[in-house]
Amino acid sequence: MLRIMLKSKIHGVHVTEANLYYEGSITIDSKLMDKADILPGEKVEVFNLNNGLRLETYAIKGKPGSGVICLNGPAARGACVGDGLIIVSYALAEEDKAKKIKPKIIHVHKRNRIRD
Repeated sequence: MLRIMLKSKIHGVHVTEANLYYEGSITIDSKLMDKADILPGEKVEVFNLNNGLRLETYAIKGKPGSGVICLNGPAARGACVGDGLIIVSYALAEEDKAKKIKPKIIHVHKRNRIRD
């Protein structure tokens, strides 16, 4: 049996932009993506701490060190600039390997910079 397991989480980022007329996705500072082991095009879930909305989309690399978190396309309707988000990704794993997965949890400071 395969299980869907939490692979990574970026906790406490804030929306810096919303671009309704882009084709869709979420642009994430590539430093955050690298630290969280999220690949360009990877499916992510986005949880809005301000309004409770949960949505699925895919990740696009943003400029490294920019702190960019931009909801694009229809997802832009789900958040306002300044809203707090949690971004998560998952992995499929066989039962024995699922028990050994250690998710990468990334916490950020203001302006979406990684906390040590």
